[in-house]
Amino acid sequence: MPNLSHGSAVFSPDRIMPELYRLRTPVSPHQSAEIDGVRIEPDSFNVPDTGDRPLVIEGAGGLMVPLRGDTLYIDVFERWRLPVVLCASTALGTINHSLLSIEALRTRQIPILGIAFIGEPNAETQIAIREIGRARWLGRLPWLSPLAADTLQAAFKSSFRADQFKL
Repeated sequence: MPNLSHGSAVFSPDRIMPELYRLRTPVSPHQSAEIDGVRIEPDSFNVPDTGDRPLVIEGAGGLMVPLRGDTLYIDVFERWRLPVVLCASTALGTINHSLLSIEALRTRQIPILGIAFIGEPNAETQIAIREIGRARWLGRLPWLSPLAADTLQAAFKSSFRADQFKL
């Protein structure tokens, strides 16, 4: 699993699953693993049993990010077949990137729960992605300064509704 330790300040320790890999270099996972002398085994990425508690698995960097030379994040998501929350920037270039991601998910028949936008308000961009991509809008998280557990939690509560994250 990607590194989820940065969220531990928001959730109690019993809500955080341990990482399978903790890579040090902030680059693509395949490159970071090579630098760190680690071989990522995508087949070891399995969905943990959380009972009836909600689970969020972060696939940072995008669907087409390589985990290893022959495996992308989207390959793992395809195997899992879990609903995906696509996080989309509101900045220039996001319409193309987001619509390509939606197309890739649909081509592989991976369910899309919806789109969570990140950044400054950009109504035209958000509408274009939602309407052209035929995807549900979940909310928009603004840029936060400072980014801290309490500011993130408050922004999430005011920007999203929990019931939107249910199928």
